[in-house]
Amino acid sequence: MNKKDIANIRKQFKVDNDLLNIKEIFNVYIMKESSDIYHHQSQPFEMLDQDQQELFMNNFKKVLSGQLDEKLFELKFQREAENSSQLILHKGLLNEEVEDWKEQMLQIVEKMLKDQQYEMDIVVTFIRGEYLKPMKRRNDEAEESERDAVFSHSFILCSINKTQDPKKELQFDYVEKEFKYNVEVDPVINLNTPVGGFLFPCFTDNAADVNHILYSAGKANEPDPHFIEEVLNGEEAMTAKEDKTVFEEIVKNVVGSDQLNTSTLSNVYEEINRVVEKNDQEEPPKLDHKDVEHVLKMSGVEDVNTEKVETAFKNVIDDQNYELKASSVLPKYNSKSIKIKTKVADISISPQDLKYVRQINFQGKRSIMIEVEEDTVIEGFTIIPEAFAEKG
Repeated sequence: MNKKDIANIRKQFKVDNDLLNIKEIFNVYIMKESSDIYHHQSQPFEMLDQDQQELFMNNFKKVLSGQLDEKLFELKFQREAENSSQLILHKGLLNEEVEDWKEQMLQIVEKMLKDQQYEMDIVVTFIRGEYLKPMKRRNDEAEESERDAVFSHSFILCSINKTQDPKKELQFDYVEKEFKYNVEVDPVINLNTPVGGFLFPCFTDNAADVNHILYSAGKANEPDPHFIEEVLNGEEAMTAKEDKTVFEEIVKNVVGSDQLNTSTLSNVYEEINRVVEKNDQEEPPKLDHKDVEHVLKMSGVEDVNTEKVETAFKNVIDDQNYELKASSVLPKYNSKSIKIKTKVADISISPQDLKYVRQINFQGKRSIMIEVEEDTVIEGFTIIPEAFAEKG
């Protein structure tokens, strides 16, 4: 799934949306002490009152929020996994009987509880439903409505939410004229910050892809390996942060140093951005060892050859055929995504403007020089240009 696919299904989660039909909602309460299922309950989603529906709709949108490879991860299912979650979820997707669907979702919960101890009581919520995506009309003169023809997408979504202790409050009783300590014993389910979840199946180009599942982590760049591999039976996920670190280490390995001038680094980012912009495929562009070699050569890095780059891939990630996602390696190109931190000041700059920054030796001290086309104004004062020369 790409960003557009995810955004399209996320925006459907709103009350009274005729393009979305959530059939059942199934809540499972798990105790932290015993890791046992304390209670579970299923009911038609439409039977919830509107306020409850709103709470859950916002929760589901949060599960599908975040950047790909940071908080959301499209996972490929492991082949020949024992007690395959892919098969369990596929059966749940096709099963018309509510009791059978509940039994399959409980199998997923049992996998969650195996060899896992939670720090707090948690509530696992499953829904299954269907969302309709209108086909685009061939031309504006067509008489039929764009909703006369739609893509139908059946799905299962899971949201995992922690509980928290209720607030302890002091109240004043107007009738009895006394202060009372208000004690609530029922835990509060925090639907504002889900700690995980998933969407099955993935959707690509208006088609269901049952060989992939969209996993949602609780925090950016912190996927849960146990949940991915043991619960979902998905293949290992690399975060954007990890991909970026791998690329940086490969470049250092090829160059033989961790030092680059800003001009070369700017060229590297420019070359990678060119790869991203030229890509016309649905899949995000990736960089293998041949692409990295080309990027470094075009960026002016000296003494680069195929053997060096292949060896670097082998040394850093132990796989010379590994492919890096270009979007993970490249800082956001048109925004001030590069942070330069010094003792004196912090500077934010975009990758495309990095070429205007230099580190120089000035009057015997290291300095950062930024080329500008206009006058510099500080606190309303236009700064007078100073001659660039060493003191005699």
